[in-house]
Amino acid sequence: MSHHLIKTGPFDVFLPGGLFLDIDSAPASVISLIASKTCSEAERVSCLSWGRRRTVAFEIFRRERRASGTVGCGFLSLSLSINGSEGDQSYAPESQEILGQHEDKVSDRSDGCKEKEDVRMKGSGAMNMTKHLWAGAVAAMVSRTFVAPLERLKLEYIVRGEQKNLSELIKEIATSQGLKGFWKGNFVNILRTAPFKAINFYAYDTYRNHLVRISGNKETTNFERFVAGAAAGITATLLCLPMDTIRTVMVAPGGEALGGIIGAFRHMIKNEGFFSLYKGLVPSIVSMAPSGAVFYGVYDILKSAYLHSPEGVKRVQHMKEQAQELNAMEQMELGPIRTLLYGAIAGCAAEAATYPFEVVRRQLQMQVRATRMNALATCVKIVENGGVPALYAGLIPSLLQVLPSAAISYFVYEFMKIVLKVE
Repeated sequence: MSHHLIKTGPFDVFLPGGLFLDIDSAPASVISLIASKTCSEAERVSCLSWGRRRTVAFEIFRRERRASGTVGCGFLSLSLSINGSEGDQSYAPESQEILGQHEDKVSDRSDGCKEKEDVRMKGSGAMNMTKHLWAGAVAAMVSRTFVAPLERLKLEYIVRGEQKNLSELIKEIATSQGLKGFWKGNFVNILRTAPFKAINFYAYDTYRNHLVRISGNKETTNFERFVAGAAAGITATLLCLPMDTIRTVMVAPGGEALGGIIGAFRHMIKNEGFFSLYKGLVPSIVSMAPSGAVFYGVYDILKSAYLHSPEGVKRVQHMKEQAQELNAMEQMELGPIRTLLYGAIAGCAAEAATYPFEVVRRQLQMQVRATRMNALATCVKIVENGGVPALYAGLIPSLLQVLPSAAISYFVYEFMKIVLKVE
């Protein structure tokens, strides 16, 4: 039974109102109480009277049958006459007119509410996306600053072709540039990695959720995790590669003379054109697709395995029961230690699987137009000059850098999602 109260215009001597009844679902006793018979015309029944010449009257109308043969709702109207006036007879709108006006109003209200709901949902979605991106950006800032010295050592091996062992290289940088030399290029690195990681994390979660909806599965499959990770890596690479290229040029020999980010940008645009910012795009995509697949896939698989274990189920249940009393650290599904561990494992697996592509990409970014080669030719040249081990030059410092970087990155990301209340 649906109930919609309708008020018509103001009247001096009576107060009209109405009630919609679903004729098909309303109990027969209710209908028979109001009127002894139902038809397309109004039936007027005096149901109650009290006091001095005050009468409450009910009128019931049955909607005319539609062409389809279905019956709509009935309209029960009420009026109150005072001092014997015929006010209860004076309001003349027909049942169909009242019902039509009511339906128009309800339709207008529904459309208005729907539009407001759409606007609210879009606003909420945009805010959630912003918070999601910020969580990834903060994770990149913290992790990259922490491991900047190791990143610098890795680039010395890849970009400059350094042949010294690790301890000798550390002493040389400390002697020639001081402690701040280990953070050389870190600001540019943050400018590159903050948006890269923000887009990467957000894209992975978005792609994964869409794949689950499309497949209709209750949980994400391993295949969907790897596909979402690969797509996220490609998306972030396409958007952030120019900043990575500028950073590589700045660190390369002679990069100090270019005058920082703006100087390096102008130099590349002027001498090699805009698309020089996308040097190494193909190997970047080739490396980031499997890297993203392994990085996010491995972490998600480890996380899912734990949450489905007896210990994980118990932890989740405890979190639900004590939700109001837990701080941000305690609300992490894996807990701080396990989040760091799984992040480190995922990062090392991704780095080891795709490191040769990283070496080729860096070499492509340093090439000038006159001597530029394609990715395959560059790879062959690297092998000719240094053998297959040259494709893994700097892998050890790279793993030492990736291990804490990936661990801290995932830890800060999961922590920031809780703090920012990302849905």
